[in-house]
Order: sequence, then structure tokens, then C-alpha cells
Amino acid sequence: MNRAHVISVNTGRATVVAHTDAEGGVTGIAKRPAAGPVRVFSPGPKGTGGSGVEGDAVCDGRHHGGDHQAVYAYAREDLDRWERELGRELPGGIFGENLTTTGLDVNAALLGERWRIGREVVLEVASARIPCRTFQGHLGEGGWVRRFTQEQRPGAYLRVVREGYVRAGDPIEVVHRPDHDVTVSLWFRAFTTERSLLPRTLAAGDAMEPEAHEKVRQWLAKHGDVRN
Repeated sequence: MNRAHVISVNTGRATVVAHTDAEGGVTGIAKRPAAGPVRVFSPGPKGTGGSGVEGDAVCDGRHHGGDHQAVYAYAREDLDRWERELGRELPGGIFGENLTTTGLDVNAALLGERWRIGREVVLEVASARIPCRTFQGHLGEGGWVRRFTQEQRPGAYLRVVREGYVRAGDPIEVVHRPDHDVTVSLWFRAFTTERSLLPRTLAAGDAMEPEAHEKVRQWLAKHGDVRN
């Protein structure tokens, strides 16, 4: 199967660990492939809504979950590159991704780009994953937050446009690409290492979550608009 498709749909249970500052010391980052179809839905606003993948735990509602982070996708191709660099096996779900994909350049996707997965589900690219202490502790790699950031292969958070069920093997079809240049990779750089790119992210419009818009407004109030 060479076309873009889902390799696995991954979910995680709340687990007590030492490497998180979430309330109760729990995280759902350790995800495993589901055996069958999994329902995908809009979970509600951040802070009250968790994961948009049924059976998947979001334990730190301050930074994760909600409609604009309903589903996290990471490409198998990028996991394979990390396997070679780290010299270890990285099974699907180990980065905390809900969808392990193949045949699709996730980091080159545009905010607002829409994917049809299988017959029912439509997802919209909303932002990039920002690495955190929990991710580093889970993976057990020293300096992981810095290294992951430098590589600029963050994977994409998606919101749910049309609910339904997804399963391993479902084809992924890009059904809409907006007319701007704000890719997942550019958005990630803007919000991590290249803050001067922040004004450019406004071209994504409503595809970008309100919290991110507010951060850009604050930056502009302090630095002004540096776009050429």
C-alpha cells in the first residue's frame, strides 16, 4: 500500500509517572495501537475538553487537548529517521501520536488543510506539537526537548471537522489546501526558535487557535510587525 494512509490509531491510559508536573503526576503520553476502529470526535474547548480520540487520556488540560489539539499525527517516515539517529526502535505511538501516518509530509501541511481519513472522518491541520518535559521523560533521552526542537519535525495537531471512526489502513486524502504559506514547520519555528516569523502565522486565519492568535498579538504589541 503506497498511498497515504494510517498505519495505526494509538491511544493511551492515564499513568502515574515521575516526569510530569500535571496534577496527580499522571500522563497519557504512552500510547499503543488500537485493535479496531476508534471513534474520533470534537472534544470541546481546551481546559474542559480532552482528547478527540475515544479511549485516549489527556491528563494536563492546561497545555493539551481541546478542539484545536483533538488529534495528534506523526509520520512513520519521521519516526524512521529518529530511529536511525537514536539507534533504537520507535514503535507507532511512542511520540504520543494518535495517528501514525505514511505517505504524507505532515510537517509540510498547511494550517487549515483538510484530510479525509477513510469514509467518514475529516480533520483540519491546526498547529504543531511543542515538546515538553513529559515528552522528554517518557522517551528517556537527555536534552530531548532541545534536540526535537532543532530538528523541526514536530508533527501536527488537528481539529475534527467531521466525526466518525478511523482504523489502521484507512487512506488519507488531502481534500483542501488553503491559499497561504503557513506550514506546520513554519508555525513551529515561529512559536519556538524564530519568533520574528510570528506575524506570518496570522495568514492562517481562523485555522489557528485563539490562544496562538493572542500570543502573536502580544508579540506585535512589543516588537511591531516585521513582515516585509
